[in-house]
Amino acid sequence: MKTLLFLIFPLLLSATSTFITPIEYATQLYKNPRGIGCQHCHGKDGEGRLIAKYTHKNKQRSFRGPAINKVSFPSFFKSLNKRVKGMPRYFLTKKEIQALYLHLHQNDKKKKQDDK
Repeated sequence: MKTLLFLIFPLLLSATSTFITPIEYATQLYKNPRGIGCQHCHGKDGEGRLIAKYTHKNKQRSFRGPAINKVSFPSFFKSLNKRVKGMPRYFLTKKEIQALYLHLHQNDKKKKQDDK
């Protein structure tokens, strides 16, 4: 039995299959990158969202998470690597940022085909 396990173990280590697809990973990362999900401020599909309404010096104001689903990748990458009005720093890796961008644009081709 030990010999059989010893022979199979290297095969298990070399297996390259993953448990989730890149789209599933991207979606989960968007929902919870580091404790609070992007959808809370930027909406389910990155369309932007009202975060709060408040009064300041007797004027009604609102705080919104901007739309991020139409931003180019270089701008998206840059925004995630610096502190911007209320945007927390998540210290994401380049692969994580690429996954988030994939989540925001996973249906772009389908939308273009539907518009035709």
